[in-house]
Amino acid sequence: MDSKFNAATSVIDWTKSDAYHNSFLIPRDEVMEFALKNSIDQGLPDIAVSPAQGKLLNLLAHSVGAKHILEVGTLGGYSSIWMGRALPKDGKLITLEINETHAKVAGENFAKAGLGDKCEIILGSAYESMISLRPKIPFDLVFIDADKRSYPKYFVEAKRLVKKGGVIIVDNVVRYGQVNDMSVNDPDTVGIRELLAYIKQDKEVEATTIATVGERAFDGFLYAIRK
Repeated sequence: MDSKFNAATSVIDWTKSDAYHNSFLIPRDEVMEFALKNSIDQGLPDIAVSPAQGKLLNLLAHSVGAKHILEVGTLGGYSSIWMGRALPKDGKLITLEINETHAKVAGENFAKAGLGDKCEIILGSAYESMISLRPKIPFDLVFIDADKRSYPKYFVEAKRLVKKGGVIIVDNVVRYGQVNDMSVNDPDTVGIRELLAYIKQDKEVEATTIATVGERAFDGFLYAIRK
């Protein structure tokens, strides 16, 4: 690296960078601010995607012309709202959540966003819900952001549920660059390794990982297309 550049090395640095870019590209949004505050005030963990990541999901949904979206892991519905806003008038987002409190808060946030008729919450085990889904029309986009140890089986079902040429996005697949460190063996990291190993031998998808830094620290998305 050129010596005149100082690499940002902390979450504080990355958060400042995010805030600077967002000040040009993402206008203040009272609905999104409400969704975050309402979630935190009701005790939900502060682990939603960042505004920049949410905007990326929104733009990707727009880019592929998504009309049917599946989300695995709702939390307070922050990412759901970003994607739901990209839907056409007759579009639909189904989001899967195991926690009743999270689902309740997400419902409040959807109502505030005017998306109560477009965003449907299915309460229960995400995997069991995915297995039971038999949509008449395949999903255009699937976003997976739930327990990492279950990522391989979520991905298998997502591939079944998404249309040919459809997109599967998986969050939190870099985890501070520790996925390649075999001394790190927590179940979530192992789940991501197993997902990567599965995709390596899967001839039905093309995929890549894009690492990210920002207010959500050093992590990344996996972007896959079903052939």
